[in-house]
Amino acid sequence: MARIRRPQLARSLRLGFLIAAIIGVATGFLAWHQVEQERRTDLDDVNRRAQALAQQLSAAVGNALALPDPAASAALRPHLDSYRTLLGYAVFRPDGHLVAASEAVQDFADRLAPVLLRAVYLGADAVRLIRFQGTPIEAVAVPLKNQRGLLQGVLVVAQDVSFIDDRATGRLVQFGFWILILTLLTVTLVVGATWLTYERPLHKLADWMRRLRTENVGEAPPPGLPSEMLVSETGRLAASFRAARSTGQRLSQVAMHAEQVWTRDRLRVHAIAALGEGRQLIVVSNREPYMHQMRDGKVQAIVPAGGLVTALDPVLQACGGVWVAHGAGDADRQAADGSGRLMVPPDDARYTLRRVWLTREEEQGYYYGFSNEGIWPLCHLAHERPVFRALDWEAYRQANLRFAETVLDEIGDGSAVVLVQDYQLALLPRLLKAVRPDLQVGLFWHIPWPNPEAFRICPYGAELLTGMLGADLVGFHLQQHCNSFLDTVDRMLESRLDWDHFSVEFKGHVSRVRPFPISVQDWAERKVPAGEELEQQIAELKQEHNLGNAFIAVGVDRIDYTKGLPERFRAVDRFLEKYPQYRGRFTFVELGAPSRTHIRRYRDHIAQLETIADEINWKYQTGDWQPIHFLVAHHDVRAVHAFLTMASMCIVSSLHDGMNLVAKEYVAAQATREGVLILSEFAGAARELADAIIINPYDTEQFAEAIHSGVEMKAAERHARMDRMHQAVQEHNIYRWAATFLTTLAATRNQVPGT
Repeated sequence: MARIRRPQLARSLRLGFLIAAIIGVATGFLAWHQVEQERRTDLDDVNRRAQALAQQLSAAVGNALALPDPAASAALRPHLDSYRTLLGYAVFRPDGHLVAASEAVQDFADRLAPVLLRAVYLGADAVRLIRFQGTPIEAVAVPLKNQRGLLQGVLVVAQDVSFIDDRATGRLVQFGFWILILTLLTVTLVVGATWLTYERPLHKLADWMRRLRTENVGEAPPPGLPSEMLVSETGRLAASFRAARSTGQRLSQVAMHAEQVWTRDRLRVHAIAALGEGRQLIVVSNREPYMHQMRDGKVQAIVPAGGLVTALDPVLQACGGVWVAHGAGDADRQAADGSGRLMVPPDDARYTLRRVWLTREEEQGYYYGFSNEGIWPLCHLAHERPVFRALDWEAYRQANLRFAETVLDEIGDGSAVVLVQDYQLALLPRLLKAVRPDLQVGLFWHIPWPNPEAFRICPYGAELLTGMLGADLVGFHLQQHCNSFLDTVDRMLESRLDWDHFSVEFKGHVSRVRPFPISVQDWAERKVPAGEELEQQIAELKQEHNLGNAFIAVGVDRIDYTKGLPERFRAVDRFLEKYPQYRGRFTFVELGAPSRTHIRRYRDHIAQLETIADEINWKYQTGDWQPIHFLVAHHDVRAVHAFLTMASMCIVSSLHDGMNLVAKEYVAAQATREGVLILSEFAGAARELADAIIINPYDTEQFAEAIHSGVEMKAAERHARMDRMHQAVQEHNIYRWAATFLTTLAATRNQVPGT
């Protein structure tokens, strides 16, 4: 029998406890009701017996009451003795004066006043339950009248009824015991039945589907599925999948490679057709593709770290156009003309870079404040509280307005397609459309989109959504993010959603919402070393960092708390702790690009990472080996490519990421197909690169085991996995992404509401 996994057992237990709780509550209520009925029956029996005893004694009491009190007390004394549960009697005058009482009743005669008063007032039998020294006592007061109908006195019969409570408690305990047995039996039966009927067959079905996808097994679906329709449809799905895979393999063997893969030239031709005659392409982002800084007294161009630049620079090089971005480098003004323009790349000019100038205060509020202390943590589930300040919001609005003015100035009287990039410029689409409704504006959101409840934290959420919905096309990496965005719009704005066409009509304007998983270009197009030159560079890097012949794992990240770097370091620590045979034979190199160091959280994060790396190195290092090399610097593209090529393993452990292009960069760099990719399930790339070793970065044990599995993986499996991922990255490259986005944006030209 297959071992029950914890999530499946938890589901079965929840169902079992729910049903058992319902049965237990219903049974308990019935048991309580039954005990209460029996208790009332016992009390009625006691009442009837008390009334009978009172009737037997009424004649003697009536005669005695005709005498003075001393004589009456003496006459009644032989009749007041108690027995068993009968505590005794008490005789009162109509005014409440005690005439005589048994010894046991005298102790609490003063507590009989209420029942006595009720009997005198109503002229009928009265019953009251009292407690004396913890003992429940039922007092029955019977009024006595003479032959003329006048009230002579009251006879009170007092009985100990504690046996009734004892009997009820015993019954409740007995019922409780059987209810507990019934509950445990129900839980056991429900859990077992659920597992055997549903969980176990569905678990087998999921395992079969996984093997069908990864191994293309030829066996039939597993028996015992809970529905005949499920059996039928599963078999048909498997047949269709095998047929599609077979057809795809045949077509891939026949079709020309160039017809499958998008290239720079193919995108250029496609872009001309998609843009239309006389329409230029404008890309707008906060981060610039090339930054100029002073180093050793000289102006030097560097490529900033980040997936946005990696993805979009080849698109502009292929299509031409203008990239509008914030000039953040300390030598940016020296490298540009008076209007902030220059041609890039520096060594092979392909397009225009137009820089937007912001003051230090504007940059602090717009970029470091609202964008990266507010929107960034809001959209990433990385347990960092977003901070929203009114001054930062005002700076954000002003910066977006500055970008809009620059874009409109660049377009002039001409026509253009504008691609707005990312969360720093959410207001820009509406600002552009307000002045130039004829512009086609697309917005691509490079980070995740949160659920509506999380987004409502932002006090300026409605304004952000209004700005975004100025775009004709809003793109995200994943369909899940599209769904969350539409849900957010639906809850926060008065708009009309068309779920069939995934569009929003807001203030008479229609915005389409689509997923566009972004990708990378081939390394061969980036003028990086190859052949002997690459081998020489790798040898030099190994010597520089004393890597020797160790198994090299690499990580390439902009240093950010969403990238899961502490979790990555701790997984390496746990791996070396569990598998000491790899000490001295395994080295992890982290290429970390410092980012947003104006924000204290980021400075503290770098310090934390350095401390963790130092502790792990101190724990394991020897004279000529250390387990972690944490290289904090802005690494150029040549160095990144060399490390990705030499590394036998790449680790991407994002806690939450829209895509994470490092995973695709590593696959693209593996010309020999010998590497292993460890990839977080919380990165968007995990949806496309299913042949990576998928991990939960929060699970240190699983993470460490993944590293061990990657190190131990057989060559044939490494090649097979990397081949499939390499084909996916090659076919779905950045040129195809751009072509798809431009094609979809072009289709919005004459759209009308509801289309």
